[in-house]
Amino acid sequence: MFGDIARFLLNTVFTLFGAALILRAWMQVVRLPPYNPVSNAIFHATNWLVLPLRRALPSGRRVDVASIVAVLLSAIVYVVAMVAIAGVDPLGFAPVIALVSLLTVVKWALNLIIWLTILMALLSWLNPHSPAMPILYQLTAPFLNPLRRVIPNLGGIDLSPILLFVIVQVLLMVVTRAAVSLTLFGI
Repeated sequence: MFGDIARFLLNTVFTLFGAALILRAWMQVVRLPPYNPVSNAIFHATNWLVLPLRRALPSGRRVDVASIVAVLLSAIVYVVAMVAIAGVDPLGFAPVIALVSLLTVVKWALNLIIWLTILMALLSWLNPHSPAMPILYQLTAPFLNPLRRVIPNLGGIDLSPILLFVIVQVLLMVVTRAAVSLTLFGI
């Protein structure tokens, strides 16, 4: 029972933190203005890891290398902790841990896309004039706009979030299956 609780807590904490790091990097790619409540919250939650890395790593105009390295480091720590909780020696699984860590980052990014899409869809129905809508639209537009070109607009109903949700869920199944097949302990 302790192992299940520890895995749940580790998964929750690291998934939220990993999503925040990915969101931080993604905000720079889509050029989200840094002076909004969402950006400030993400910066405050991740500065302790990203700022020291930024001093050592160069940053591109559109790519936040420090945030990407931070999310990879977080995934490695997460996978090593999960391996240790499973009672397996992490050093014996070093190459597998590297690959599973990369798959974990992909999984966190896919989960982030799902949650941002769900939040945007709910807000568009409940409160389309919410101050969060422009932020959510800017974050999800690179994923939804190509789908909007393919799916016709049905009388004001946008089905692209549903299609994106289905595509991302299928990708999540593939990534999760790959990570589980590489390990005996399931991450």
